[in-house]
Amino acid sequence: MKRFLSFLLAGAMTLSLLVLPAGAADVVRFSDVTDRNTIMAVETLRLMGVLDGYSDSTFRPGAALNRAQFCKMAVYAMNGEEELGLYSTVTIFPDAKPSHWASAYINMASRKGVIAGFPDGKFHPERSVTVGQAVTILLRMLGYEDKDIGGVWPASYMAVGATVGLTDGVGTNGNAALTRGQAAQLFLNLLRADMKEKGSYLSSLNATVLENQVLVTSSATGPDGLETAMKLASGETVYQMASGKASNGALNGLRGTLVLNKSGKVITFVPDAMGVQTTITVASAKAGQIVDVSGAVYTVTGKTQTYYNGEEKPWSEVFSWVSAGSTVTLYLNSAGGADYIFVGGGSAASSAVIVYDNGSTAGFADLTGGSTNYKLYKNGAEVLGRDIRKYDVATYSPATNSIRVCDTRISGFYESCSPSPDEPSEITVLGHAFPVLATARESISKFKPGDQLTLLLTEDNQVAGAVEAKGAVAASNAIGIVREGGRVDLLCGISLSGGSDDGKDLVGQLVRVSSTSRGRLSLSRLSGGNAGGNLDVAARTMGQRKLADNVMIFQNGVNGAESVSLSSLTDGIIPAGRIAYARVNSSDKVDLIVINSGVDGIVVYGRAFVDFREETKEKTDADGKPLKDEHGNIIYETRTWEAVGVEYGNGQKVGPFTTPYNISSGDYVAITLRGKDGFSSLKKLDETKNVPNSAWTSENLVTAGGVTYKVSSDVHCYNRDMKMWVTLSEAHAYAEQCTIYTSGGYVRCIEVKR
Repeated sequence: MKRFLSFLLAGAMTLSLLVLPAGAADVVRFSDVTDRNTIMAVETLRLMGVLDGYSDSTFRPGAALNRAQFCKMAVYAMNGEEELGLYSTVTIFPDAKPSHWASAYINMASRKGVIAGFPDGKFHPERSVTVGQAVTILLRMLGYEDKDIGGVWPASYMAVGATVGLTDGVGTNGNAALTRGQAAQLFLNLLRADMKEKGSYLSSLNATVLENQVLVTSSATGPDGLETAMKLASGETVYQMASGKASNGALNGLRGTLVLNKSGKVITFVPDAMGVQTTITVASAKAGQIVDVSGAVYTVTGKTQTYYNGEEKPWSEVFSWVSAGSTVTLYLNSAGGADYIFVGGGSAASSAVIVYDNGSTAGFADLTGGSTNYKLYKNGAEVLGRDIRKYDVATYSPATNSIRVCDTRISGFYESCSPSPDEPSEITVLGHAFPVLATARESISKFKPGDQLTLLLTEDNQVAGAVEAKGAVAASNAIGIVREGGRVDLLCGISLSGGSDDGKDLVGQLVRVSSTSRGRLSLSRLSGGNAGGNLDVAARTMGQRKLADNVMIFQNGVNGAESVSLSSLTDGIIPAGRIAYARVNSSDKVDLIVINSGVDGIVVYGRAFVDFREETKEKTDADGKPLKDEHGNIIYETRTWEAVGVEYGNGQKVGPFTTPYNISSGDYVAITLRGKDGFSSLKKLDETKNVPNSAWTSENLVTAGGVTYKVSSDVHCYNRDMKMWVTLSEAHAYAEQCTIYTSGGYVRCIEVKR
């Protein structure tokens, strides 16, 4: 494999139309490559040294390759370094004499039986190579001979190429000129292919291959100190790139095969064929499903393995923090469900641009390699350039060809760094170690431990820069939920720690987070905000303003602030008096709402259970004095009564409460809470039995008894046979019909049994 790699590198360096990047660690992106499959193919081959772009940051995927150039690429893949010199003085074709730059490659490929000339005895090196010629060459590299294929050229070769997967994404016209983009796809297909006799093509090269791996990042710090190493989800080991090149992040988050040389260094990462994995923009994320902006629905479970902010977690711990507009990469099974989820779309930022003027997109095209054909998102919502503000941070996601803008700012005291204040790769503020982008090190180096500063974060919570914590623009805007033990889980997905005088009183509440002294969090409860008016759920407005597509809604309940969906709220008007906090974003839309500062008015839908309360107390006379028996002992009496509580998704409960209502265990009810220990109303939900699965027109609508009901996004589904709460998709799969329980035009609960 060492010889194989050296050939590939040598070939890329000497091809006149292929230009290497200026520096070994430069991040290379091509402004004219926007197709997802081509991006993956080009990056895989570029890291390997087979392909590269031009000095103007273009790849020119539509440009044709000539026969000499493709022949040279094929020879390098044949691992023929030691033999190449034997063919430098040989003349096989009269138009490829030793003076021709590609003569040795042409001669060797001919002797090995990989290529052939034309009937006129010439090779015609400057002619465009056709798709059929290229497929023929690669099939021979896989061990196929003419007798294995048939006598009709190029049709027979194209047919076999299609069978083994060589032509996937390339086309079926064997007579067409091969483009650079098609060549990249062909060679990627070769790396994925099996030999005719046995084993994979990669294995035939004596490489070490690690299959079924998820690439977490390709900009990890390697043993050489450069951020050109790859890290997998399966372990802590980092693998240094053999070529020293830096990946542009296009392969991050993908599942595939890591290819290592004999020294254990990375030759390249070969992603699995698309269809197994897909990168989407999220419209909604729920416990049992993910819906993308096109309306496609992907089934997940609470146990689905998820990579989120550098950690593997079950989906049940993550979905509440995945907002509309986020990108995720899904690894799909044969049923279309997700086996693995990579939050962030596999786009770990390697560089960022800080905005210094409102409405400015200066520098954004530099992130894309010059392309302006990108989508623009801010905090997960699609925006316009005029919505950008000072100190916003922009990064590029090759997976979705989008600029991702984030305005998260965290103020605190500089606690420590690694490895040094002059070249920090990590900085600790508020008890959290933040990774520092290479492009941010200069701004961080202006501060020293003990200084107060404001960190400017990327969408994936890396430090893009730092500024003095002065003025409203540079102030912290971090918001999170207070947990036991002084921890605060921020809405951006990270946790902060540090002592706080207010922490005990604010557990479960949404707060604004900053710091006024080293090692101490400063917490303030959210209130007011910059939006006012009633919340119209159906119209998606608050006062005169529209709600953002990715609006986050929290409801203060008995267990503190809980994330809820808009559809789970009553389909009506929530008065301004119940709005504890509302925030307006730079697009003048409401993107964060906190409802009800206490528990009064909170409605919980679920399955009732009856508990029995018992109270023993002294028996008294009319004057309230304890009664005694003939021996002078106080007489006690015991009273027993029923109390009703409500259980809902995953075993959560409220109550039990003493009630005069005639409620039995197993009834489905709506209970309106009052304070922590009481309720103002309790009523049974309307019941409709034997609703067939065919009555569901979508995950969100069902028609029963001539009435069409909306389905709450957090609908609670109970499997009566298994005595457990399940997801909606699990309920549908278990039984062909169900019983629905409705209120206010919404399905609030579902029960299934066989």
